[in-house]
Amino acid sequence: MDFYHQAGKMALGTRLRRLSEKLMEDATQIYALYEVPLDPKWLPVFYVLSYQPEASITEIAQSVGHSHPSISQIVKEMKRQDLVTTNKSAKDARINVARLSEKGRSLIPKAERQFSDVAASVEALLSEAQYDLWKAVEEAEYLLSEASFYQRVKALRKRRETGAIEIVDYTPQFATDFKRLNYEWIEQYFVVEETDRLYLENPEEKILQPGGHIFMAQYRDDVVGTCALVKLDENTYELAKMGVTANVRGKGIGWLLGQAAVTKARAIGAQTLFLESNTRLEPAIRLYKKLGFKKIAGEPSPYERCNIQMRLEL
Repeated sequence: MDFYHQAGKMALGTRLRRLSEKLMEDATQIYALYEVPLDPKWLPVFYVLSYQPEASITEIAQSVGHSHPSISQIVKEMKRQDLVTTNKSAKDARINVARLSEKGRSLIPKAERQFSDVAASVEALLSEAQYDLWKAVEEAEYLLSEASFYQRVKALRKRRETGAIEIVDYTPQFATDFKRLNYEWIEQYFVVEETDRLYLENPEEKILQPGGHIFMAQYRDDVVGTCALVKLDENTYELAKMGVTANVRGKGIGWLLGQAAVTKARAIGAQTLFLESNTRLEPAIRLYKKLGFKKIAGEPSPYERCNIQMRLEL
């Protein structure tokens, strides 16, 4: 089986590593050809120090786009071969700087001839190709600096999983789930209060019959989240009893529930949405702010755990 043909672009990183390994194998032979006793991976440090008298590890790392630990390790390896020396900076004794040793600087003339021939060979290689690999790599590096490959995969995974989430209206069959989801998060962070029990044990009487609404979130046939709109007066509703089960948090379920609640509130003519929460629930507070809620100083809360009140003008 041809792995790369079968796996396709999913194996981009593996294929680039294979190409890199081939180039590094050739590079080792090229250094030997020019009698330049350098490990190819030392090139960034050698190159920077051949053009300036000294540089700190941080300066070199920033210049070549490598991590501080990797440059530090290269400097140690080159130091063991007497190619580099390290000393305190004359400008700041807290900073160590690296310099090419006399042995290291003696390699520059040979290395420059090698670099010139290698650069010309790379240009010739790229001229034979249909696509400009160098420009493509530059573009890919820029795009990945905007959003890493990990972030891109994570976002796509979240979009795919969000597509499997369904927000439905509450019916009596969800009574047990409504209680379970709310007791779960309350007991995880706080103590269940009498006001909680009043609403969770009697959702139809306390929420639905006065004109409120309850949403349930289903994910792959499991009931995993809920939130409610509690009618406070003709123009004001409270966003309350929002909970998402722990093992599916981070999939955007709370966002979908919040959007459904805001949309419903507008549809039934509400002018204001109000909520009470606790600042310990940092992800929830970020969600509320994303939905447009702003902190207010309201009336005293019936909940002991409440230390923040927020409002959204619709």
